[in-house]
Amino acid sequence: MAKNNSKAVSNETVDEAFAIAKKTQKPGQTKEQTRLITQGIQKGIAEYKKSAKAKHRQADKVQKKIQKQKQLNNQATEITTTIPKTKNKPLPWILLVTSWALFALYLFTLNA
Repeated sequence: MAKNNSKAVSNETVDEAFAIAKKTQKPGQTKEQTRLITQGIQKGIAEYKKSAKAKHRQADKVQKKIQKQKQLNNQATEITTTIPKTKNKPLPWILLVTSWALFALYLFTLNA
């Protein structure tokens, strides 16, 4: 059983293939030969469209993967920028020690 590809080919493709076959037609070429050439051109156009669609799909997949990776990187940088990094600063510790020392000195001088 042979599949009928006439339904799979659009009218534009048929017209385009027929126009190309007519342009390349040699003198003395029969209608049957022209029809066979037209069918070959239709198959070529169909194959070209299939490969172009496949390339386009592949490019879309790559583009989506890149876009997804960029979004993940942006989310990671947002998380790291929103978390403040705490550093041990010496001034509060100096003030604490000084205040306790002065308090101890006050208590020592009060009892003496």
